[in-house]
Amino acid sequence: MKFICRTIVFSITIFLVSSLPAEAGKVVLAVVGDIMLAGNATGTLSRQGYDYPFAATAGILRGSDIAVGNLETPIARTGLEFTDKKYRFKADPKAAAAIRKAGFSVLTLANNHIMDFGVQGLTETRQHLKKEQLLFTGAGRNLAEARLPALVEKKGRKIAFLAYSLTYPVEYYAGPAKPGAAPGYPHFFREDIKKAKTRADYVVVSFHWGAECATSPKSYQVNVARMAVDAGADVVVGHHPHVLQGIERYKGRLILYSLGNYAFCSMSRNADTSVIARIVLDRGVHEVELFPLNVKNSEVCYQPALLKGARGKKVISQLQELSSQWETKIVTEGLRYFVNTPTRPIATALR
Repeated sequence: MKFICRTIVFSITIFLVSSLPAEAGKVVLAVVGDIMLAGNATGTLSRQGYDYPFAATAGILRGSDIAVGNLETPIARTGLEFTDKKYRFKADPKAAAAIRKAGFSVLTLANNHIMDFGVQGLTETRQHLKKEQLLFTGAGRNLAEARLPALVEKKGRKIAFLAYSLTYPVEYYAGPAKPGAAPGYPHFFREDIKKAKTRADYVVVSFHWGAECATSPKSYQVNVARMAVDAGADVVVGHHPHVLQGIERYKGRLILYSLGNYAFCSMSRNADTSVIARIVLDRGVHEVELFPLNVKNSEVCYQPALLKGARGKKVISQLQELSSQWETKIVTEGLRYFVNTPTRPIATALR
């Protein structure tokens, strides 16, 4: 009963926050962290259903034009398990329909789990996503396919999504005739971004990178992110650390070094908070709103929950501190939080 009550309360709260239509001509993205619907939560998901992890936050996703997440597990029934690593995941095919119903339209697949069950696991994943009309990027039947962008057209604007992995095992990387994830090597992503920019108004690039549980990006993450922006990326989104890292405004573009976990079904003590970033694209990055989340599964039982009041403000304050090295400011308007852009004056910065 408490699961049902909490779901209803948070669903109503988020509906009130996010159900207003986006302004005409502006494309709104909702970007989240890692999604993994398997592992420790298998029993809970079997009882509650695969819609359950998204019930408290789906209003934000559906209130956007495009919702994007990193799918950190194959969705498959079969496949040859890669046993030379500690953690391997495989999600039930029911997960694909739940992800689509939650509001997602684009998934990134370039990560250190997408090949946990080999070529067959990746093949089935792609089949299930296509069946649900979910676009994806970052993994394919060969290197060329893994590097292809997912293209979405909304409100007369085209947005290209690209995704790359810079994590081990390297056996998961795609090759000229080998299925796998797109490697995040500069000579690949710079060429891909430049090509995508000729086909799209905006380019959003995802990198799976960094160290798990590290709250500061490694120097190579900063270098790679800036190279991506220099090549034409408007938004760079990071995953893999499972915890929040800071936000940088570089040359007017947006870099989210790590969004942490979203619906990630493990019992990590470190992965406790996250944010959903609501990004408005209008002649560049016009606005970035942050929704703080509780993702500590010992409390929310595999269902990310919006944090309000003092707990929400604490998450934003921590993110402000993590972002201060780039002089990024997070401004507050009532109970809402925005990354400082030309439309959000520093005078109202969060204290």
